[in-house]
Amino acid sequence: MLVDEEKVEIFRQHRRRLFGIAYRMLGTTDEAEDILQEAYIRWHKTDAEEIETPAAWLVTVVTRLSIDRLRKASIERETYIGPWLPEPLITSNAPSPEEQVEFSSNLSLAFMVLLERLSPLERAVFLLHDVFDCAYAEIARIIGKSETATRQIIHRSRMRVRNDKPRFETDEKERASLIEKFSAASAAGDEKTLLSLFSDEISLRADSGGKVNASRKIVYGKERAARLFSIAGKKNITYIKPILIRVNGEIGLLHFLDGKPFAVMTFEIEDGKISALYSVMNPDKLKIFETLDEKIINEQVSQILNPNRLD
Repeated sequence: MLVDEEKVEIFRQHRRRLFGIAYRMLGTTDEAEDILQEAYIRWHKTDAEEIETPAAWLVTVVTRLSIDRLRKASIERETYIGPWLPEPLITSNAPSPEEQVEFSSNLSLAFMVLLERLSPLERAVFLLHDVFDCAYAEIARIIGKSETATRQIIHRSRMRVRNDKPRFETDEKERASLIEKFSAASAAGDEKTLLSLFSDEISLRADSGGKVNASRKIVYGKERAARLFSIAGKKNITYIKPILIRVNGEIGLLHFLDGKPFAVMTFEIEDGKISALYSVMNPDKLKIFETLDEKIINEQVSQILNPNRLD
């Protein structure tokens, strides 16, 4: 029989993958960690000798717990004030080989928002197959459906998500340059430059949870978006400090207000224009950023954008 230390080590080996599933399912780190805690308790109590494949067992438990939790969360989010966005996840600027594998999968807020179109079951099936590369037979076992039904769910989910996925990959330096131009133009209240940076059909989602001032509806169109940011920039230029940061695997912006995290912005870019902007402003979703040192963040981003630089 496996001793406790061996069980702990097995769980530790699979923890990154399990967290990846739970986070992508639920969109918050706290809920994902709760799922992992419950999965660990169940793993600790079970007779591991009777489990043929611990990894499959743990993925099954985490997936089923996440489906149940998301069903409850979906009902709660119906009363959420304004657009709901996932909680931003800080990702390393110098990822380990394991992190590179993890973050090569879809993790951006833009993709996470697309996943909101799916039911909890569809979301789980889609993620397991298209992101975590699980076989149809394994997914069918996890969700308790036939393999034929599972294939149908995956096809339907893929059609609802993949068709609207951004088709263009942006070079990281190009992305950072465009974001820096946006940041400078916003701070200066330069509406003309903002118009040149936005696509015609840009959309802006701001998640405030009703706790700070922000639009409670999605803003569409570059004229409205440019006007909004130019006004906000002129009003807050002496109070807000923006810096580049890697969030959910992509370069974005972290805004400080009076030394405290105020907003995290991520961007969808297409044909060299900003086509969507996601701004997380709910203070409850920014706690993870409170301990960050902006000088360290800037240095890390600089190393990414200038990989051959000698210090």
